[in-house]
This record gives sequence, structure tokens and C-alpha cells, in this order.
Amino acid sequence: METAQDKDSSCYEELLSIEDIGPAVASDLIGFFSEEHNRKELDRLLKEIRVAPYVEMKIAHNPLKGKTVVFTGSLEKMTRAEAKAKAEYWGAKVSGSVSKKTDYVVAGADAGSKLKKANELEVKVLSEDEWLELIA
Repeated sequence: METAQDKDSSCYEELLSIEDIGPAVASDLIGFFSEEHNRKELDRLLKEIRVAPYVEMKIAHNPLKGKTVVFTGSLEKMTRAEAKAKAEYWGAKVSGSVSKKTDYVVAGADAGSKLKKANELEVKVLSEDEWLELIA
């Protein structure tokens, strides 16, 4: 009988098919959900909240879909977490390092080595205001 803990299971394979989930994370997730007390706690929490179904965004013109964005320096109009969430909402992948595959570097105040590398690689650099205009 197939179990979720079995690395040959369809659950394990389904987790691996999700972008950015590798074998270690898949195993940890399966381990977490295999413990009854964790499932009971989640059931208790789900009684307190409403989880909305995922709705795929349909936008005619989306300049960020499939793009890779790197944030560097101090952002003044939003937190780094908010900027990352906005980028991901619009279909971009957020990276922690600049490479030739990076599409945009958003440079806040006191940007350092990531900005320098973006300039060396001729990656498009946006100010925070330009970033906000792009996602508006």
C-alpha cells in the first residue's frame, strides 16, 4: 500500500513537481503531515480562518510574468517582503543574486555589490519609483 512517506508515492512526486520544492522540503512536508498532532492543530486552525481558493490572474499586459527580479539596497516605500510578494503576485521569480538570467534589479538606497554586478552584466536596473510604476 502506498503511503505519503514513501518516496515512490504520488504525494512525494506531486510535491517535487512544484517549483522550488526539492527532495528535502518534500520529505519535511510529508514528515510534518504524517504526525497526527500536526494534522489536528491544522484542523483546529482551519476552523478559525477561511482559505480562499487560488484564482489565476488574467492580465492582458504583464511585464513581469516569467521574469527574474532581484532587490538590493534599502527600499523606502515598502518592505523587502512586500516587494517580493508583489513581484511573485505578478508572476516574477525573485532571486537573491544577480546573474545574466536576471531581468530586473530594483535598487534602493545604499545598494552595493548586487547593483555593481547588474551594471557589469548590463541588467536593467530600476529605482524603487520605477519599480512601483511597473507594478502599478
